[in-house]
Amino acid sequence: MTAAPPLTDRTALALHRRRAFRKRNTPLFLHQAALQDIRLRLADVQREFGRVAIVTGCPDFWKSAFPQAEICCDEEPIRFRQQEYDLVLHAMALHWSDDPVGQLIQCRRVLRPDGLLLCVFFGEDTLIELRTSLLQAEVEIVGGASPRVAPMTSLSDCGALLQRARFALPVADRVALSVSYPTIWTLMHDLRHMGESNALHSRRRVPSHRNLFAVAEENYRKQFTDNKGKLRATFDLMFLTGWAPAESQPQPLHPGSATRRLSDALNTVEQMFESDDR
Repeated sequence: MTAAPPLTDRTALALHRRRAFRKRNTPLFLHQAALQDIRLRLADVQREFGRVAIVTGCPDFWKSAFPQAEICCDEEPIRFRQQEYDLVLHAMALHWSDDPVGQLIQCRRVLRPDGLLLCVFFGEDTLIELRTSLLQAEVEIVGGASPRVAPMTSLSDCGALLQRARFALPVADRVALSVSYPTIWTLMHDLRHMGESNALHSRRRVPSHRNLFAVAEENYRKQFTDNKGKLRATFDLMFLTGWAPAESQPQPLHPGSATRRLSDALNTVEQMFESDDR
């Protein structure tokens, strides 16, 4: 059996990030939105976290937000320096991973019992407008399409990721952000300056057709404009929360261990129904 090709060209991704983050005034508003939400979630936990690790491809931004944290690149495998952390943040990088379950497992293994994982990354509806417009344009011009946006995870799959990584008390939720752009070029400018340019391993390596983006913008305007005539772009932030298993955590009861009937709790009369099967 031949191994499946990787999702991400890690060399290209590293190049895009270096090019983006070496400039000042980089538009990191999506990281800022993710950070704001993470701070709210940590405030709800009401716990002091000692050792903190942050897995990210945008180290300077997250280091400034958590100066005492250890910053780890989202490479495969993740190179943690310590073996025990109270909190691991996986920040805006899991959508580029070839093995997201494996990365979450690595995070769980370095957490202390009852340590917390908070993960945020792009989800399934991210750039759905751009993806649709580019796909239509490529089919129209060249009769086919090449991969341009990384495949995104659905909310239902997010819960499965945490369960497969064996986190306790798993929770997955999403926050949808809508941003308006005057042109498709300003949208792609922001993506490039956030290090989110196309780094798919299977991307087409030849220059795009000269009319591709003009046709894509025309399609975009026909389908995805706001009430001011600007292009609407969706960014779907997925949040995963899980705890390293510990004996002190609430445990589910074993099947058949209930001491009361559901009908008693609901104050209803329990009825038996016969099956129509013969």
